[in-house]
Parts: sequence; structure tokens; C-alpha cells
Amino acid sequence: MLSFLDALKRAVVGQPFMTRRIPDKPMRKRLALPLLSANPLSSMAYAPDEIILTLAVAGLAALHVAPWVGVAVAVIMLLIILSYRESVRAYPSGGGDYEIAKTNIGPSAGIIVAAALMVDFVLTVAVSTSSAAHYIIAMFPALAGSQGIIAGCGVVILTLINLRGRGKNRTLASIPVILFVAALVVLIVVGSIRAATGTLERLASADFEVLPEAGFDSGLTGLLGVLVVLRAFSTGSAAMTGIEGPISNVHALKAPRARNARAILLMLGFTAAAISIGLMFLARAADIRVTENPHENLRLNGGPIPDNYVQDPVLGQLAHAVFGLNSPLFYVLGVLTVLVLATAGHMAFRSFPNLASLLAHDGFLPRQLRRRGDRLGYSNGILALGLAALCLVVVFQAHLTSLIQLYVVGVFVSFTLSQLGMLRHWGRKARNTASKAARLRIARARILNLVGLIITATVLFVVLLTRLTLGAWLAIAAIAVLYLVMHSIHEHYEQVERELKIDDLQYSRALPSRVHALILVSSIRKPVLRAVASARASRPSRIEALVVDVDNVSTERTLQAWDKLDLPVPIRVLASPYRETTSPITDYIRSIRARYPRDLVVVYIPEYVVGHWWEQLVHNQTALRIKTRLHFEPGVVVASVPWQLQSSRELIAQYDDAAADSAESSVSAGSITPAPSAPSSKIPPKESHGS
Repeated sequence: MLSFLDALKRAVVGQPFMTRRIPDKPMRKRLALPLLSANPLSSMAYAPDEIILTLAVAGLAALHVAPWVGVAVAVIMLLIILSYRESVRAYPSGGGDYEIAKTNIGPSAGIIVAAALMVDFVLTVAVSTSSAAHYIIAMFPALAGSQGIIAGCGVVILTLINLRGRGKNRTLASIPVILFVAALVVLIVVGSIRAATGTLERLASADFEVLPEAGFDSGLTGLLGVLVVLRAFSTGSAAMTGIEGPISNVHALKAPRARNARAILLMLGFTAAAISIGLMFLARAADIRVTENPHENLRLNGGPIPDNYVQDPVLGQLAHAVFGLNSPLFYVLGVLTVLVLATAGHMAFRSFPNLASLLAHDGFLPRQLRRRGDRLGYSNGILALGLAALCLVVVFQAHLTSLIQLYVVGVFVSFTLSQLGMLRHWGRKARNTASKAARLRIARARILNLVGLIITATVLFVVLLTRLTLGAWLAIAAIAVLYLVMHSIHEHYEQVERELKIDDLQYSRALPSRVHALILVSSIRKPVLRAVASARASRPSRIEALVVDVDNVSTERTLQAWDKLDLPVPIRVLASPYRETTSPITDYIRSIRARYPRDLVVVYIPEYVVGHWWEQLVHNQTALRIKTRLHFEPGVVVASVPWQLQSSRELIAQYDDAAADSAESSVSAGSITPAPSAPSSKIPPKESHGS
């Protein structure tokens, strides 16, 4: 069974890579610009559609406002980018909004930002694959109705690509984005010329009448009209997702990193804004009509539209209008759009695991998320993102409008808290700066971040006001749940750290005078000291501690701590070029057995004993894997050295209290009961975890 599973894993993931293959080459600006711009630029594939169909609920006249909504979105985007340029200057480490909020507001704000970004990354994958599915159907109408299957397959493919460590060729990944931008520029320029000369192709949708929905017969007048425009603006704000990419990837850029990131932000902003405005005005010139339910909301000459009418996305209709109804350039633009949407999803598969690894390193997520997999990617984070995005696609059946209602909330939560953090940062820095010129520069930066805070907070309010009942509450609920989970995990790790912290007094009391065997060491904590004491107390003829080198920094820290404590046991480092823990240990034990076949090898494994089932989810299962493997080795005995965490002792106390209450109730009832059995007989079997 194990051989089959291993063969299946190798077929899906591939052979493991050595640690030294981790890429560390910084990105040049010309490659970083298209890669870090993939997310906001890919939104051009669906943001214009969502603006137009949102306004369409108020009828045909409301569509004249669409270009100006696009202008408002572009202006807000540029203002936010200007404020983010100051954030990059102050925090060039690459921690992004999470680092800014955590450092300047507090850990809780950092958790909220991280949770919001993680939700946004999941939605990026779901929205990108769903939008790509609609473009595939536009090119191949026979696939109509199967967008859920297509988008689901897209999520699975992206997950497998990232698990296998593919798609890391930066030049190859940047080509679709560059070609997509070039195609849109050609589309806008040629379309503008044809619109000015009155030679745009007449589209079928241009002859349709848009029926307003019930209650919107008066168009955009009154309070309902204002709400429709605000809702269209909040929907179009999807074009702003991903503009935080450069600040979160400053560390991956070529020096000077901060200056390059600021330049990338500016170029990204102007490119996205210009394309967004151009597409919206061109769509207005072509009289494009897009509604959520075309066969219900569109009419032709007072009657229903043709049954065989398929509503293409805005970019598809623009390609027909500009290049001709049967032009192959329609398919070229469609393929490039699908590729750039896939690139945006792929970049989310890079950002989400990296953020999860950072959170796991800070103790807010399970530590399994900070370990690299066989192909040097953060496999657990990749799988978590793929599963979450697949669930969204399946639940919503790739219905883009419904998914968009959940979108943007997370990114504007992080925007707002990040700008608030920057205000506090500049305020603190101004108090500690004596130079007048430096204080003037700080004041300018503070004004920009204040403008950014006002804008992002206002947009967040508009998004919540117009979308809360349409599905945005799901995004808020997801952020809240993630916050509670991360806060609980952090509290648990803090409690464990307090329990396992070593002090000289406890160390001197816990150390017996004699011991021996092989002691497995991952980090120097109380459970390891107990294992050393137990091994020496058994008086073996040979005693040795083993540490597997899966991470050079961690191994060096362990060796330094070992030397500092001056433990009377030699320690040996086992090389592990593929970051595997079990194989180096079994190989070393086999070498001992080969030299001394009559000897008995006793392996001491420190283990945690936990009291709650959920605690096993936040501790790795290294001990269990090693024990299971060593049970198949002849001449080897595994000795478990348990360390009871506080939660297990609380469980024992609960059982003792329950037994005492039961005994008291029996006595008060006048019955004679037998003596209670030992509390340990009532305690469920312990759950073991590597220390």
C-alpha cells in the first residue's frame, strides 16, 4: 500500500528536488512589471462587464454612466498607488500590508490583514478560472453550460502545476501579460480610430433594448439610482485587486529594490488606468449591452431576443466590433485573455503559500505550512488554496457575478489597515526626527497616506453598503473565522512555548546521573532533556543524540543550544539533502546494525501528550512517522518519552473531578460503591506528536 501511494505521489508531484535548488535570483524590473501586474491587468477581462451589467438594472439610459464609473475607478487606483509608493519606501522588506499593520497597529490588526489577504487570494483563483471559463465558452459556444466544470479543471491544473514546481520560468510567465497588454492597446487605438470615423462593426447587442428591473423604472434618479452607481463602482473596484503585489514582493526584486518597486507601482497604475478607461469608452462607442440574464432583460423590437444568442464578454464583443465579426483576432484576444487570467491565478498560488509560511513562522498558522515540499514549494499552502478555490467554484458553479460580490472586500480591508499603520509609522518617525528637511519629507508622505486612508476607508464602506446583502457577508464571515482560528493557534503555540521553556533550576533537577542510546532531537526543549535523562538512566554502553539537517539555520541553532547547555551526550548531524526526516535515521541505524548485528538499538523519541483532538492539527506527525517506520527494522526498540502539556493535565483533572462527583452523589444517595479505578484507566489513549 505504501509503495502504491509513494508511486502515485511521484507520478503526480515528481521526484524531489534538493534544497540547494531553491531559486534566489532577484527579478529584473522588466520581468517583475508584467508578473506583478498580472492580477490587476487580468481584471480587465471582467471588470468592464460587471460595471455595465450592474448599471443595466436601471435600463438603457444608465449605461451612459459606465465610462465615468471606469474613470472614477482609475483615479482612485492611481491615488492608492501613490500612497503605496510611500509604504514601499518605509517597508522594503517585503512583508507588505501584514508587516505594516502588525508593526504599527498591533498583532491583531496584522492577523485581520493576513486573513483578508488570504480570502482575497482564494477569490482571485476562483474568479480568474471562472472568467477564463466564460472566455473559452465564448470561443467555443458548444461548451455553453459547462463553465463550472471548466473552471474546476482550471483550479486543479493550476494546483498540480504549482505542486510540481512548474511555471517558475519568469520570462515565459511574463509573455502572456505583455502580449495581452499589447493586444488591448491595439484594440483601443484601432477601435478609437474606427469609432471616430464611424466604421465600427454593428454588434447584435447594439440593437437590443435593456429592460430595467422592478423598482428602477426611473433610471438613475433618486436614492436607488445613487445606490446603483455606487454598486457599479464597487464592482469595478475589482480592477484594484493585486496592486499591493509589488510591496509584498520587494524582497524578490533586483537592487535597488525599493526604488524598483516604486517604479513598478507607478507603471502598473498608469497602464491599468489607461486601459480601463479606454475599454469603457470604447464599449460605450460600440453600444455594447451586457446583462446578467440576457434572455430576460434584453428585448429586440419589443419582443424576446433570439434563442440562440450567446452573450460574449465585453472584450469579445469589442474584438468583433473592431476587427470584424469573423476575424481570427477575436480568437487571438480570447486565448491571450485566458492565458493572462491563468497567470493571475498562478501568481495567487505563489503569494498565498508565501503568506501562509510567514504566518506559520510567526505562530499564527500550523507550522506544517512553513515547510517546503518535495519540489521546494510550500505544498501544504498550495493544497489549501486549491481546495478552497475549488469549493468556491463548485458552490457558485463559476457564476462570475456572484463571486465578484465576495471579491474586493478582503483587499480593501488590508488597504485601509495598511494606510492607518503608515500614518502611525510616520507620526512616530516625525517625533524622533530633528532635521527640518526630513520632517518636511515625512509630512508629505503622511499626507499621501492620509489621502490613501480616506479613500480606501470610503471605498470599503461603499463596498459593504452595496454588497453586504449580495454575498459580501460571506467574505466578512470568512475573514472573521480565519482571524479566530489564527488567534487560537497563536495562543496555543505561546502556551506550549511557556511550558517547554528551559531554565537552569528545572534543568538541574530533571537531570539524572546515568543514561544511553539514540536520542532524536529537533529543537532543545524540555521534552528533549527528559529524553536525555531517560536514555542515560538506562545505562547503555553507547549513547548519542541525532539531529536531521532539514534546515541549516535550525540545525545550527540546535547545536549552539546543545553546546550552551553542556549536555554530557555527543550529538551527530545527519545530512538530508531532500529534507526527509525518516530515511537518514533508518540509514544510520542500519549502518550500526551492519557493524554490530548482535546489538540492540534503542531509539528515544520525545513526544507531546495533548488533551484536545484539535491540538494534533497544529503539531507535526514526525514522531508517528518515525515510530511506524522503525517498527519494521529488526533489532530496534522505540522508547517513547512523553511530555504532558497543560491541556492533558487539565483533562486528567476533569476526569478526577467527574469521578469525585460521581462518588459523592453515590454516597449521598445511601448506596455503597466500589473504589474507583485509577484515573488513567478512564483517560483515552494519548496522542503522540514530535517535539
